[in-house]
Amino acid sequence: MKLFRFGPAGAERPGAFLSDGTRVDVSAFGEDFDEAFLGGGGPIRLKSWLAEHGAECPTVPESERLAAPIVRAGKIICIGLNYVDHAAETGVDLPAEPVLFFKAPSAITGPSDGLEIPRGSKKTDYEVELALVIGTRGKHIEESDAIAHIAGFTLHNDYSEREFQLERSGQWVKGKSADTFAPLGPWLVTPDEFTNFQSVDLWLKVNGEERQRSNTKQMHVGITAIVSYVSRFMSLCPGDVITTGTPAGVALGMEKPDYLKPGDVIELGIDGLGTQKQVARAEG
Repeated sequence: MKLFRFGPAGAERPGAFLSDGTRVDVSAFGEDFDEAFLGGGGPIRLKSWLAEHGAECPTVPESERLAAPIVRAGKIICIGLNYVDHAAETGVDLPAEPVLFFKAPSAITGPSDGLEIPRGSKKTDYEVELALVIGTRGKHIEESDAIAHIAGFTLHNDYSEREFQLERSGQWVKGKSADTFAPLGPWLVTPDEFTNFQSVDLWLKVNGEERQRSNTKQMHVGITAIVSYVSRFMSLCPGDVITTGTPAGVALGMEKPDYLKPGDVIELGIDGLGTQKQVARAEG
């Protein structure tokens, strides 16, 4: 299934794609895409409900704002330095084990809501990433069982303020968690419809110039191994987001870094997961 949420901020409603590609409002199903839905077999139940009631659901106009495809995230777990070329451009060796850090859930926003450059920022950067959303709670998950714990996959732009992240002491989280620094969506695609997650192209442009292009097969640690690894250290719960690293091409890796500024237009996409577009603005 391909799920999305739409409507004005604070009044979003759940939506889904029918088999013919029509976007419909599934509010009549009676559940939004929250932890209870994800952890309670919601996608399977909704698919069955749509088979009977889909034709009765109102269509969703293309003009509607799209929100993040889940109501909230309990935690956002990020994997750092997970593409070989990105580690090289930042001047560090590939880690012996995955690098984990957190991003505040308050950073989540819709795929086209825009980027707010934080007050005092001089080094706001972009990172196209494949993210997954947990659907079934688990701890010490075997890699062979990892897919059973994933509700779906989505597109993520892991915005980062590099001075806050790397030059202001402490952990990376302070450079990763500003408001609007975690656009998700436009869709959440269930694993049965996104089986090639380890061999899909991803890309990002700034003002029409391509900055990043790679394929998820270039990951240092793959998706199922990441889920298994993270679950050794914490329970993974429905609604948790794991974002799996970015390839080369970030501003930080440039000889003369070209960080984002107000008015810049950032576009990104992953095959099968749609595209995002943000316009940068200064924090008010």
